[in-house]
Amino acid sequence: MADVIKKATREGYGEALTELGAKNPNVIVMDADLAAATKTGAFKKVFPDRFIDTGIAEGNMMSIAAGLATTGKVVFASSFAMFAAGRAFEQVRNSIGYPHLNVKIGATHGGISVGEDGATHQCCEDFALMRSIPGMTILNPADAVEAKQAVFAAAEMDGPVYLRFGRLAVPVFTDENEPFIIGKAKTLAEGSDVAIIATGLLVNEAVKAAETLKAEGIRARVLNMATIKPIDREAIVAAAKETGAIVTAEEHNVIGGLGSAVSEVVCETVPVPVVRVGVNDTFGQSGPAVELLKIYGLTAENIVAKAKEAIAMKK
Repeated sequence: MADVIKKATREGYGEALTELGAKNPNVIVMDADLAAATKTGAFKKVFPDRFIDTGIAEGNMMSIAAGLATTGKVVFASSFAMFAAGRAFEQVRNSIGYPHLNVKIGATHGGISVGEDGATHQCCEDFALMRSIPGMTILNPADAVEAKQAVFAAAEMDGPVYLRFGRLAVPVFTDENEPFIIGKAKTLAEGSDVAIIATGLLVNEAVKAAETLKAEGIRARVLNMATIKPIDREAIVAAAKETGAIVTAEEHNVIGGLGSAVSEVVCETVPVPVVRVGVNDTFGQSGPAVELLKIYGLTAENIVAKAKEAIAMKK
């Protein structure tokens, strides 16, 4: 059996930007003194005249990106999620979101898996912040291949997009030839007992959880929800109707992210039990990424337990 390839989604981001730069002379990449970490340095090497480093001034970067977008440029503004979504929130809301400008925010180092950088850099609130901005599209790819696809799709659409990438190398399982459609979930496993709706690095854990459940006679449907907003309401409603129980899984606070988005749809359409797997409204801590994922229950084992809990809640 071939070894599983592991690669961080931020790597896919850097590769996609370089490919885009070669195809579209209007693509401009910006960074806030973190090009090596965000992987935008690859673009800088090839297209130095279309790369702007604003230094540690994320709010200013977003404002400049907005200005460039008004001239017809396709701008990718990059930084850590904590700084892109958190520190620069006002400029993202007022200068990019409000006028609905064509700025793509490449936010790397999202979630608990930032690891040793600790709570100050582990952004588990970015989905909640970006979901609150009208017209903002939010993409959270599951692996490096899907990350590239998400970048290409974001570049093709007009309007603001928040793309979240991770630091930790994760298994690559996406087929390069499989289409990526913004706003559409992908079914990775079929099942009628429970639906597991996952995003980002929790997608691979959801697939592993489904395999464990299958061995126990429980058939779980697995949906890869790479688009957090606009959420795929049709897929969620179908999952609720056909399984009667849902588990959501995300590397984000259980408040305001995927779990909240799914719950909103379910409550309005087909009320069924929804059990959320995520960071339980707490700050992170410093430590090895893999160990932190275990500490915060962001594992296949916990998804299995929550799936059984959701099934037990069926009427």
